Amino acid sequence: QVQLVESGGGLVQAGGSLRLSCAASGGILGINAMGWYRQAPGKQRELVTTITSSGDTNYGDSVKGRFTISRDDAKNTAYLQMNNLKPEDTAVYYCNAVGRTIWRRDFKSWGQGTQVTVSS
Repeated sequence: QVQLVESGGGLVQAGGSLRLSCAASGGILGINAMGWYRQAPGKQRELVTTITSSGDTNYGDSVKGRFTISRDDAKNTAYLQMNNLKPEDTAVYYCNAVGRTIWRRDFKSWGQGTQVTVSS
């Protein structure tokens, strides 16, 4: 079973930066895409950004120019560099990955979430 473990969340002042990590493990043959989503209290989960195996990226409008996603395929890990953070970025951030296991089964997995809080 593929597991995702996020780290790097915390409390930061507006204008500050944080870097999130998402490490995938558990019989992975390959990862097609990884991404970050977030959910603020009382709101639906929304896309932050995704990255494909070929390096193509997609960003939500609210984070364009401030957030950057990257991945290290050797480590099955994705990173989210968040700069110029705003109070409205406060949310639980979830990592997502889709791919194929060594047992030739497709997988789509979610991490447990990491809290990001931006104070004004």
